[in-house]
Amino acid sequence: MRSRLDRIRHAVGFEVIGLLLIVSVMSQFGYNAGHVGAMGVFFSVIATVWNYVYNVAFDKMMEKRYGHTRKTTGLRIIHAIIFEFGLLWVTVPVIAWVLKMTLWEAFLMDIGLVLFYLVYAYVYNLAYDHIFPVPESNTATAH
Repeated sequence: MRSRLDRIRHAVGFEVIGLLLIVSVMSQFGYNAGHVGAMGVFFSVIATVWNYVYNVAFDKMMEKRYGHTRKTTGLRIIHAIIFEFGLLWVTVPVIAWVLKMTLWEAFLMDIGLVLFYLVYAYVYNLAYDHIFPVPESNTATAH
């Protein structure tokens, strides 16, 4: 299992590299890098807070409804979809306002960002595990 420090390095690295990539790409399309960067930091904070609040609420709902918090594959898919729609509800208007575009354009951009982060998360985690492998002494006890 990874240490607390390793998990912090992983999370901070994920956010910083992702933000740098998004700012770089969007600035190539003529968007103000400062606006995109500030918006990215704001979204990172919002996503982190929403992740905590949403997961606590979802687990409480599961505990009340099912008497446990074990999630089936179908429930995990529903969980992820509701989580993303909750983020869209906040992020789309902010994107439209900051980047001066319609809500539809902002929605399409946000979907693009979700798809980017889906691929980025896979690649980042693959690379991170290769660069910072889990120590052998911890992997034996993790199974």
